[in-house]
Amino acid sequence: MPLIILSGLPTSGKSTRAKQLYDYLAERIASESPQAAEGTGATTSTSTSTPAALKYRLHLISDDSLSISRAVYDLSTLPAHTRSANASEKDARAAIYGAVKRVLSPRDLVVLDGLNYIKGWRYQLACEAKNFRTPSAVLQIGCSVDQARANNEARLQSDAGKDGAEAAEAYSVANWDNLVFRYEEPNPMTRWDSPLFALTWDDDEAQTRAVFDKLWDAVAGEGRKEVRPNQVTVQRGNDGGGDYLYVLDRETQDMVKRILDAQKEPAGGNGEVRIPRGGNSSTSTTGGDLVVELPGKTVGLAQLQRLRRAFMGLNRGGIGLESAGGQFTGARIRESFAGYLNDAFENEG
Repeated sequence: MPLIILSGLPTSGKSTRAKQLYDYLAERIASESPQAAEGTGATTSTSTSTPAALKYRLHLISDDSLSISRAVYDLSTLPAHTRSANASEKDARAAIYGAVKRVLSPRDLVVLDGLNYIKGWRYQLACEAKNFRTPSAVLQIGCSVDQARANNEARLQSDAGKDGAEAAEAYSVANWDNLVFRYEEPNPMTRWDSPLFALTWDDDEAQTRAVFDKLWDAVAGEGRKEVRPNQVTVQRGNDGGGDYLYVLDRETQDMVKRILDAQKEPAGGNGEVRIPRGGNSSTSTTGGDLVVELPGKTVGLAQLQRLRRAFMGLNRGGIGLESAGGQFTGARIRESFAGYLNDAFENEG
């Protein structure tokens, strides 16, 4: 079942919406469980609230549920040259990532409440859901900066006389300002932020339920799209053109060279590079050429070699081979590497 990622400004009402969504999903899961559909006859002895009787399992994960202090996001006390390597924030994201990964499965529906303000972080979560063959969606909580700031100031005043544990809901002023500055809004044009749903601070109960209904249909309804895992790893097999590592190195090197050569052509750095699918290991062109979509800037040798090494690292040890069908051939390597480059360029762009 899907991963639903909440995103929004700090103190914009995300936790309130997350609880509303959790209650809504619990209601839908109970109503659509097999025993609920059988009716309420006297022969039915097991309650639909029993975990074994439910069609799906529901989880709500947040900083509060993992006892993560909001101070971990505070960069105001750090020297400028160390802010990008904020260890406490990275440790917090690692804890959240681990908690999500532990419960993701075809039978589990996960609501992730949190800032989720970095697009690369949302991309990582969406990829993890895709690897489990389960959909993901983003629910953005819309709130003006002035309203969110007023909410935080009210909480700071309310928490003035409380101890540290009770005052954890508010952000320090410097921390709040920094998080607003760093917030990267979800973009429905990117795969990892799609489908994107939105609720505003002022939306009433009817509008909230309407958005929740659409979200359910998109990620858990009967008409939802089938999710396929990333195919960046390949099945090892027999190939007449050379052994495993040799073919892997040869085909990726050839593709890097073709991309560099294509960028030397007029307007080559802002378009597409078409690469023969057969490559050096085969003359077959079945399925047409592969297309690598370049970002709006020139991609240098150093960046391409870094991506090539990362791709080879994924495939050298046989990681994920069970999820990729087919035999190991030069054409299969090129197809996988082209998809890997397209994902990397879109994420880095």
